[in-house]
Amino acid sequence: MSIPEKSEVEECGDGFSDMSDSEFLHLDDLMMEPACTEESSKRNDETHENQRERRDTSETISTENPNPSTELPEGSMQRKEQGAEAAGKGQKRKSDTGNTLERYHMKYLCVTDLCAQGWCEQQMVYSIELPGFLQPERAALMDTGASIHLARELEVHNIVYVSTKTREDSWAIKFLNLLSMISVLKEGGPVREFPVFGEVDGVFLVGVIDELHYTPKGELELSELKTRGRPSLPSKAQKRNHHLQVKVYKRMFDAMVRGQMNLGNLTSHLHLMPEKPLGAQVKEHAQNTGLTVNCFGDLLELTCLNLTYSNLPNIDRLTLEYHYQKDNALIGTETVHFEEGDLQEELQDYMAFWKGQRETKGVDIEEVWKCRSCSYVSICEWTKTRGTVINHTKRMKQ
Repeated sequence: MSIPEKSEVEECGDGFSDMSDSEFLHLDDLMMEPACTEESSKRNDETHENQRERRDTSETISTENPNPSTELPEGSMQRKEQGAEAAGKGQKRKSDTGNTLERYHMKYLCVTDLCAQGWCEQQMVYSIELPGFLQPERAALMDTGASIHLARELEVHNIVYVSTKTREDSWAIKFLNLLSMISVLKEGGPVREFPVFGEVDGVFLVGVIDELHYTPKGELELSELKTRGRPSLPSKAQKRNHHLQVKVYKRMFDAMVRGQMNLGNLTSHLHLMPEKPLGAQVKEHAQNTGLTVNCFGDLLELTCLNLTYSNLPNIDRLTLEYHYQKDNALIGTETVHFEEGDLQEELQDYMAFWKGQRETKGVDIEEVWKCRSCSYVSICEWTKTRGTVINHTKRMKQ
């Protein structure tokens, strides 16, 4: 019913394992149906869809390859070698243009883009410009996390394949997903992979909540699964990214159930056409769930009405759940405190970068340890600049 997110590597890693494994689980527009009764749907991996839309491709989606590491672009190793020579030039050239989203041909951001930005903004930029630098061990780690995530999801869903022909079809799957999960939540049941959408300071965000369920006290709890490459809790820096992720999810979900999902903003940011007829298989599946829709706009309006009048509560509790990848054993859990003012301040700084209002920043001196296992350390302009400053300061003190 939802998407995968990034997972984390190690304490000195590049932050990949800092994010939910669900965004890396590549099951393109799969439709899911609960093992017990009602049918629901499985939506695209937000990260891979974002990459596809950056390339402006919108063909029929393949469902044959669930492993994220195999989705690395063709010729990535060649770009890795060539990129080191061109990175500096490309960085300077691109920084002269305005809106960062437009510069990279991105229609929207994933919540985990913000998490990557929080880990190291400079590294995130290189990951967009030079995706072939992803190291094999990172890919293997993400594959393992994705497998754990899929096994957990299949506890409550069966997979149903639905062919999609257009981008409107692909997004229709997400909204069919959403409608089915609204019904489950209204009945007091748990859901996994709940898609969320919204706008922050003029930038459109998409994400996927790992799990929503009600506690014995009747509170709606968001639980986010994180897998670890070693049996220990993450560092403070990694936890900070995890906290950001679930806080943004809460903010987006709460806005949606309060009826604040603006359909005009959604179609405008994503360049979707409400009048576009839905594909035959998408309409057939909608009919099987009791819905009669002909075009994408019909489904949009239906989803918006269901959210607005669902009477679903805001999320009351935010929980992180850490598991060891080797045996899926629970390492520990953590409750996250939500403060709207602090979150807004942090998001404004991130969005200033995406709107072209400031230059790229790397890690602070206190967190330079992150660079030790970064894939881009050999070409990083930020590291070179900081190194020059540090050496100059040392010479001045001597």
